[in-house]
Amino acid sequence: MTDDDTPPPELSLAGSVVDKGIEYMTGQGVPPVAIASALLGGAMSLLSRSVSDEVIVQVLNNAIASVRAGELRG
Repeated sequence: MTDDDTPPPELSLAGSVVDKGIEYMTGQGVPPVAIASALLGGAMSLLSRSVSDEVIVQVLNNAIASVRAGELRG
């Protein structure tokens, strides 16, 4: 993030592409769990090529903490 909390352009682009992909798959009747599982698997594969296992564990722990804190239901 930049100093003004505006996401960098590449993050906005990536998010937009993912959102459109989700919208398309939902429209095709792909079950939400299948979509999420495929996205998570792809993200994990990408991370494994660019960061250490420990960084991946930290990312996953942050995600778990967010779920436990109810941040995803908000």
